[in-house]
Amino acid sequence: MSNSQVRHFLTLMDLSSAELAQLLARAVELKAAIAAAEKITPLTRKTLAMIFNKSSTRTRVSFDTGMRQLGGGSIFLSPNDSQLGRGEPIQDSARVISRMVDGVMIRTDEHQQVELFAEYSAVPVINGLTDDFHPCQLLADLLTFAELRGDIAGATVAWVGDGNNMCHSWMNAAQLCGFTLNIATPDGYQPNARLLVERTANVTLTTDPKAAVAGVDLIVTDTWASMGQESEKTQRVTDFAGFCVDGTLMALAKPDALFMHCLPAYRGLEVSASVIDGEQSVVWQEAENRLHAQKALLELLLV
Repeated sequence: MSNSQVRHFLTLMDLSSAELAQLLARAVELKAAIAAAEKITPLTRKTLAMIFNKSSTRTRVSFDTGMRQLGGGSIFLSPNDSQLGRGEPIQDSARVISRMVDGVMIRTDEHQQVELFAEYSAVPVINGLTDDFHPCQLLADLLTFAELRGDIAGATVAWVGDGNNMCHSWMNAAQLCGFTLNIATPDGYQPNARLLVERTANVTLTTDPKAAVAGVDLIVTDTWASMGQESEKTQRVTDFAGFCVDGTLMALAKPDALFMHCLPAYRGLEVSASVIDGEQSVVWQEAENRLHAQKALLELLLV
């Protein structure tokens, strides 16, 4: 079994509030260094294995580019290239792969797969997305808010849509950073019940999007049907009627409220084109910040 001293990043709660603040501050420095063409290469000769059991655009590009910019390299393993969860036990894959690389990033289905891999890994493991959590996206989201509005502590954020892995990660962020999260989901699509109990001090739950967004500083949404839920899409479009973040909903938030979406987005479903392509939308800055925030994370875990 792995050394208990190995540091993993499986959810946001693997960081303390102070560590999260330091990581975001470092991300700002690393982003400025790129703009100034300054080389910062603490990961020279280091390698990150990237295991993808789900397809990816932003996660793959940001981690691969981040490793290169920090002086290291990465290995991409698609579902066809690895035995994770198929044939070879995850424990064995972890033992072998972690003897050859300096870190492992995994994007997969069940969160337990990442936890099990980390348990037997001799090097840091990063959750690149599971069905339960997407902590790397939150690093980018929090960085974006900090750049544009300063400290998120004391702010009010509205989550509108499915109580999914992104919603769960926003719930963790609310506790770590000290802000209020208003969650609006249709009946039957609420977030994890146990997590709701644990985060009750920072989270409110409603089935009314208009109530959730009233006077907030930030509105966040995500696709209604995540990867693996395509067969449910028609039903979900019906169930989520009234949950599209459009101009009417945005107008209920503060006049300078921001709009975020982790992408890919489906205009006309969870968000209107006028909102995601409008002045309050920060989705492109948010997407770019995956790179800078994850570089700070890689530096924290691998140096």
